[in-house]
This record gives sequence, C-alpha cells and structure tokens, in this order.
Amino acid sequence: MAKKFRPDVDAPEYKGRYYPYDIIKEGTIALVVVSLLVVGLAILFGSPDDPAVTLKEWSTAQPVDFATTALSELNGTSGVAGYGPPYNSASDGQKIGPFPVAKWVGVHIPVDTAQDFVLMPLTTLPDVPALTTGLRVWSAASETQKTAWLDAYAKGTMSFANGKITDTATGAGPVPLFMTELTSMARTGALDADLIAGHGYYTTDYTKPLLFLSDGQWFPSIAANDHLSGDQWGMMNELGNYPGQAWLWLYTMWYQVPPYSTSWAANADAMVWATMMVLTVLLALLPFIPGVRSIPRWTRVYRLIWREHYRATAQEGGASPSREGPPSTPTA
Repeated sequence: MAKKFRPDVDAPEYKGRYYPYDIIKEGTIALVVVSLLVVGLAILFGSPDDPAVTLKEWSTAQPVDFATTALSELNGTSGVAGYGPPYNSASDGQKIGPFPVAKWVGVHIPVDTAQDFVLMPLTTLPDVPALTTGLRVWSAASETQKTAWLDAYAKGTMSFANGKITDTATGAGPVPLFMTELTSMARTGALDADLIAGHGYYTTDYTKPLLFLSDGQWFPSIAANDHLSGDQWGMMNELGNYPGQAWLWLYTMWYQVPPYSTSWAANADAMVWATMMVLTVLLALLPFIPGVRSIPRWTRVYRLIWREHYRATAQEGGASPSREGPPSTPTA
C-alpha cells in the first residue's frame, strides 16, 4: 500500500528537467553588486562620526545643570541612585508581571552615586586643603547631619559666575565646596578620566560617565535634538535621520504602544525583552506548528518564486496537482 503524501511534511519528488548552474559566476555577480550597493549607500547615508559626549562638555555648556545633578547624586535622589539592580539595591528593579527578574539577577555593576560620582573623585584633587578638611568633616558627620546639610543646600539658588558655582544656601556645611570643586574638576576633563573604570592602558568602560550624564537634563536634550529619544517611533541608535539598524524596529516598536507605553511603562524594558523572547521561540518553532507551516503552500507563494519552472512545466504538459509544490533545487 502506497504511503499517503503529507503536504506539510513530505517533499514532492522532482520530475522536471535539470539545468546547469554556475554557482561561482552567480556568487561573484552577487558579491560585486552587494559591495557596490554597500559602498554607495554608505557614502550617501552613512552614520555621522560625531564626537563622544563628555562630562567636560556638559559642565562647560550648562554648569548649573551639572551641579544640580551632582547634588542629586550626593543626596541619593537621582534616577541612577534609585534605579535598583544591576546598579544598587534601592528598589526591586525591572519586573515581568509579579516576578522581580532584575532582583533575581542581583547587583553585578555596583554603583554608589554619592561615593563614585562625587566624593571619591574629589579625593583625587591635589593641593586643596579646604576640600581635604571638608571631606574629613563629611566623613565624620552622622547621616542626620549630612541630610540636614543637603536639605539646606537644596533650598538655596544655584548660579555660575567667575568660573565657579555659587549658591545662596546657608548652613549647608561642606556641600557648597563639594559642588564648586566637582564642577571645576569636570570642566577641566579630569572627572571624565576619573570615572572611567579600569585605569590600565585600555580604558573602555564608560558606564559611570554615561550614568552620570543620563541623570541630567542636558544629555536628554541632545538626544531629542538628534531624534534619539526613546519616545520617538523608529529610534534606532543612530543620529538625525540616518537609517540606523533596521533590525531594531520590531524591538523599539513595543515601547510606543500600550500597554508597554502606559501601564507597563515602569517595567517596559523587562516586558519588551520577554515579548521578544516569546516571539523568537515562536519563530524557531514555526516549522513545527500545524496550519501555520502550511501557509506558504496554501498561498502558493512558491509559484511566484519558481515561476520560470512552472511556465516551462506547463509548456511540457503540466505537473501532478496532487503533489504540487516547490521543485527540488537543481544541481549542476
């Protein structure tokens, strides 16, 4: 008894003609065409080589914004200070539904914003006796006293004049000195160098400078001007109107639609990641899902791809409709 043909699984036996195929010639043509397209499109639409944004540039352009952000790092009210894993334990971090996945992963890039962004860099400044005394006083003070100083400083009005940060606050202890010296340090470029992890020959870890920059108002304004804000459709990690990585469109799309942009906004990163993982698994299982795997056969899209073969077959007398399908790949 003949085995029943299963169109979802079995490949039909190819009974047509075979044609010679020069894969070297076809491959060479494809390589030349693609190379010309890549070079030509890179010249016309290539990504601009803008210099990296630095703390020096920020503190020079907007010193008050820099000092205000530095104060939030010191008093623990900045976005990074309260972010949670992987930087600290200030919150549970990103969740997938009720599951705190970020907390499960834990803190593996520890960042103490007060110590890493403000106090430790200040200890590296030489020949500033008043600053050395101020740091000693800060270290010896109680948490209550530190909070009182920070609150007093926050109530004042900050300004920039004669190359220094000034403030109208009173009773703020050494905090005004910290803000003045840190801003001056940033304006010389020394803070950029100090925050780069790994002080060996290769210094390529820019995590801390980028986190510091992300807490201010100046850096997001640059991103918005270059159409790189996360709330813009099609944001693909490139500047201006340049194409960017086209494969990112599906990932970034979810941030713009509910519930990712509304009720899930606080955990959008984790929820988008989970969604993409589900879609990836479905894509991997596509050949095994009955019905879905038959869509190409039902739509007969293969007839468009192999139209020359079916045209030639029709001229020679047609093919068996019961086992119709894409022909086997001809061999040389």
